[in-house]
Amino acid sequence: MARAGPSRSQRAAPEPSQSQRLSQSQRARRGRQDDDDDEDGDEGDGMDVDEETGENELTRKANELVRLALFTEQKRSALRKDDINKKVLGSNTRQFNVVLAEAQKILKKTFGMDLVELRSRAGLDGEATAGAAAESGTGLKKKAASAGSKTYILRSTLSPTLIELASVTHESILEEEAADAAFTGNDDDETPIRNYGSILSWSTGDQLGTVGVLYVILGLILLSGKSIGDMDLRTHLKRLRLPPTSTLSLTPLSAHSTIPIEAYLNQLTRQGYLDRFSTSASKSKPSATQTGAKRLRGTQGGGGDGEGASFEWKWGPRAMSEVGELGVAKFVLEFIAERSVVAENGEDGGEGERSGRRRKEEIKKKYDLLMKGLVRVTGELSDVK
Repeated sequence: MARAGPSRSQRAAPEPSQSQRLSQSQRARRGRQDDDDDEDGDEGDGMDVDEETGENELTRKANELVRLALFTEQKRSALRKDDINKKVLGSNTRQFNVVLAEAQKILKKTFGMDLVELRSRAGLDGEATAGAAAESGTGLKKKAASAGSKTYILRSTLSPTLIELASVTHESILEEEAADAAFTGNDDDETPIRNYGSILSWSTGDQLGTVGVLYVILGLILLSGKSIGDMDLRTHLKRLRLPPTSTLSLTPLSAHSTIPIEAYLNQLTRQGYLDRFSTSASKSKPSATQTGAKRLRGTQGGGGDGEGASFEWKWGPRAMSEVGELGVAKFVLEFIAERSVVAENGEDGGEGERSGRRRKEEIKKKYDLLMKGLVRVTGELSDVK
């Protein structure tokens, strides 16, 4: 059967001209371009969301690290890198440096503190050996031990000038502290909290009495050539009226009012301020890097006078990073130089501006001589790092 041809109306429909076909193709092309632009815009929005999510995640982890560091420092414990990876980073351990840098910004800006890595005992001994070789001129070089211990502490970044200004007593603050103490009230058997009237509240901060004892011990170790025998240390402490049976007073905010001197020495060892070593029982006093020396944990008691045993004390890594040998040396030698000049010239030492200036010059001269003698004995003194 023959196929029917086009109807009259179909034959009458005009075909589109060339210009009409061109305009239709342009409109179709513009439509496709608009769709592509919309897709590109959607992808851009997705990238912005991803970047914002990444920044929020970084801030969250940095805040968690700051909180963990503050909590650990409150106990005077060192924060281990493994704990940071486990409690903050999880499976994203490669972000450690990025998160640490962000946390450092928060700590410095908000708390005036810095998270620093403690040096290992091998690194400290390596520095001492290198310093001794440089002093002797041998030039011998050994393979450097790893200086980092992968443990961290918080250290103040406030300048000494700012701390001094913040420690000045203000009558208004002193009145407010007295009013708070009266409102809070204390039990009759409790020692009242001392008010300082300064911006820095020393009554609620560190234990000033025990910190003073720590600095004395660090000074004794330093003046003894950076290590001191256990019996020698206890002899010095006994002269300072701190025999093995003595106790140290703590602030009223502490859980206990006193702490035995033995427990305090063990506490300093656990916190990393001191290191205690067992050495071979001989007349010579070997260092901790020699054969037969063994580091002891701070959990043991006793007075260090065990049968056939010999011990020596050194600075711990926390003292090196928090105080520094140079700082303690200045503190001790300035005190000795001033007392020495006063003993030679009398308490007054004359009157007038000229006499005061001459006394300062004598103290400075005495201090310089003492510092040179100490460096000859101990070698180079390291500052906080």
